[in-house]
Amino acid sequence: MDDDPTGTQTVHDVNVYTDHKKETMKQAFLNNKLFFLLTNSRALTPSQSKALHEDIINVIEEISKETGKDYLYISRGDSTLRGHFPLETEILSEGLKRHYGKADGVILAPYFKEGGRFTIGDIHYVRYGNELIPCAETEFAKDKSFGYSSSDLKEYIEEKTKGKIQKQDVLSISLEDLRNEKIDVIISQLMKAEDGRHIIVNAACDSDMRIFALALYQAITRGKAFVFRTAASFVKAVGGISDQPLLNKKDMIKEERNRSGLIIVGSHTEKTTRQLKELLKIEGIEKEEFRCSKILEGEEAFKEEILRCREVLDEKLREGKTIVLYTERILISLKEDDEDSALRRSVAISDGLCQIVGNLKITPAFIIAKGGITSSDIATKALRIQKARVLGQIQLGVPVWQAEEGSRYPNIPYVIFPGNVGDDDTLKKAAETLLQK
Repeated sequence: MDDDPTGTQTVHDVNVYTDHKKETMKQAFLNNKLFFLLTNSRALTPSQSKALHEDIINVIEEISKETGKDYLYISRGDSTLRGHFPLETEILSEGLKRHYGKADGVILAPYFKEGGRFTIGDIHYVRYGNELIPCAETEFAKDKSFGYSSSDLKEYIEEKTKGKIQKQDVLSISLEDLRNEKIDVIISQLMKAEDGRHIIVNAACDSDMRIFALALYQAITRGKAFVFRTAASFVKAVGGISDQPLLNKKDMIKEERNRSGLIIVGSHTEKTTRQLKELLKIEGIEKEEFRCSKILEGEEAFKEEILRCREVLDEKLREGKTIVLYTERILISLKEDDEDSALRRSVAISDGLCQIVGNLKITPAFIIAKGGITSSDIATKALRIQKARVLGQIQLGVPVWQAEEGSRYPNIPYVIFPGNVGDDDTLKKAAETLLQK
């Protein structure tokens, strides 16, 4: 269950579903060993996320009984620790108790190599250039809706559970045991978990996560039931998904009808702003700013801005040009904002982008969407994707989907570029791959 579509950033040849209707989930159970269900819950309020997850659980339980297939819940969350934690894992644990009669542990594994996220000595780090910065010292920890103050994951769990889980009660799988391949020691730690005990997985390379997966399989075989809150690397390891090279243009575009591309930049993080600056250095690329601050002037002003941007995009695409539509590089907020109101405004701005993309008259050769909420909303609301195949990655940690028939633009590559991934020139490199002659 992916709280935005960037969780597919380590896998290939895996299906993604964007709704949890009974028939959709039944087909997913019958035709896949592993699949992603896009919840986009990071764009929801806590009460909305709670209702959504409870609804999903009810459907999954029904399908499991009908098909005779058991399951694991992986709550794929942000590698910089933003999102509805522990809310979502608590709901999934309750569902697991109904299905298996227990939920022994909650495993937290935010390691994500491609994005430069490493957990060492229980401290979670984010790579900036050649430095590793404790995650609580980064811009991500200052998130208006999902901020936090602890880089030590034991303290993070205590902070986020408001003391319900004490740091001394959290188990930890050490790098030393993983590197020395002490499978039996790790299994014994996992077997200690009872009554929803939280477990941290340290990891600094993919082999660490694969070793953990081997121990995990054994613990599950011996009857343990776990819920997982992880970044994308865990999904690849536990699913036994192989490495593959980065995608080239021929992997993504089989038949080129035109050379016009559309790049949507919604994330306003400092990293994204630097990447946008590099992207706009590409010769011949067009740019247009979506003045999302118009939302503060009222509904009519915002509607006029949406219409203006759509007309500009159609004109440039008709001319065969690639255009970048980017939101203002500011955080639109008011002094009286609380978490919910800030989130609702963010969603409204994303909806505005979706109205622009979803009503275009010209079909682009490719679409790149930058930002987690932005890319999710465009996938479901603008492109009307119900099922897509993950082709692989165009850059490290940057997945490419190919939507099936029934979506607005089937078969064209849809690049989902996370707001918090890559170096300054990574977005530029992704665009250049698709613009190659």
